[in-house]
Amino acid sequence: MRLTIADVRLTPILVADPPLLNTQGVHQPYTPRLIVEVETADGVVGFGETYGDTKYLELARPFATKLIGRQVTDLNGLFAVADEVAVAEARVSGQVDVGGLRGVQTADKLRLSVVSGFEVACLDALGKALGLPVHALLGGKVRDAVEYSAYLFYKWADHPAGVAAEKDDWGAALDPAGVVAQARVFKERYGFTSFKLKGGVFPPDEEIAAVRALAEAFPGHPLRLDPNGAWSVATSLRVAEELGDVLEYLEDPALGTDAMAEVAAGTGVPLATNMCVTTFAEIAEAFGKGAVQVVLSDHHYWGGLRNTQQLAAICRTFGVGVSMHSNTHLGISLAAMTHVAATVPGLHHACDSHYPWQTEDVLTERLVFEDGKVAVSDAPGLGVEVDRERLRALHRRWADDDGALRERDDAAAMRVAEPGWVTPGVPRW
Repeated sequence: MRLTIADVRLTPILVADPPLLNTQGVHQPYTPRLIVEVETADGVVGFGETYGDTKYLELARPFATKLIGRQVTDLNGLFAVADEVAVAEARVSGQVDVGGLRGVQTADKLRLSVVSGFEVACLDALGKALGLPVHALLGGKVRDAVEYSAYLFYKWADHPAGVAAEKDDWGAALDPAGVVAQARVFKERYGFTSFKLKGGVFPPDEEIAAVRALAEAFPGHPLRLDPNGAWSVATSLRVAEELGDVLEYLEDPALGTDAMAEVAAGTGVPLATNMCVTTFAEIAEAFGKGAVQVVLSDHHYWGGLRNTQQLAAICRTFGVGVSMHSNTHLGISLAAMTHVAATVPGLHHACDSHYPWQTEDVLTERLVFEDGKVAVSDAPGLGVEVDRERLRALHRRWADDDGALRERDDAAAMRVAEPGWVTPGVPRW
């Protein structure tokens, strides 16, 4: 068995995205992703997926070159390779703007996002070579299915007139009735039993009304609200008081560890984050100040599946809950999320997933939610197969783009509909 990496292929793609609203603006009609392939000397191919914006590609390309000749088993070595890839090669310095929805990002965080795609691809290839599922390579599963939460968004019926986009069948959701109708579709199609609403879009009282409507329509179901740091401490405390009897947790109501700690000190509602704790270095301050009670991991920017396990172990040590954050992703990433989540003890909160919103994929068969859960595959590797023709078609869309859609920019998309739109400062309310 030859586990030497003989080839690495990078395929940037554009996939359809509905007009989902957040505090920064609205999703563009297409979003960039990067598909990573690692091929061993024996011809075994493993797949990974991560963000596809240009800043990630500029790091991934020299990274891929340095992997040739290394062992697919050398997962720890991926971080050494990342260190070898000079920031100057990617024309990155200091802070990197990623839309403001996952906290301040540095060049080091950016590199971890690139490492994650290669780590998953190596694990997929190694699992296929050994005839083992990825969860076995991570120590073995502790559950046979992973629960996910319905990810609700305020949404326009369509992208702005004149914008080339794929049509979806979700319709608009711009008030409490629309949010409840959207939730009913999620429950009917996928069986979800918990619901998360992306907030920070409308004044807080309107979003309070939407969560109240969900609580009335789905009594006893766990509910979450995530305004992406759009509120002041005072507003966060008021919302927590208004919804304290129905919220499972409140996610990133205020921006930054200090503000989150102040909110946490004033409410009994648990606070979750994927913005103020996104690296190991940020844990000590946040946990020391009691700023968060649930950390939402995302293997894409924590540096992979094994780092996600390390994060979960630290959270257990400090009595902090753990679950998973989601960004716009396809089936490769959902499979990876499911494998690592299957290995995490004490996963008491359903994981987030955008996957139901993505009508396009690179897989031969989409992953399926049953009763709100994804079954953990015992097939070798990730247990998914890539459709080469579909991958080529989505890459052609990327290649044909003039560059306008190769960077995710929710504010730019909003300016198509509202020319005077300026990304709101925080706190917005």
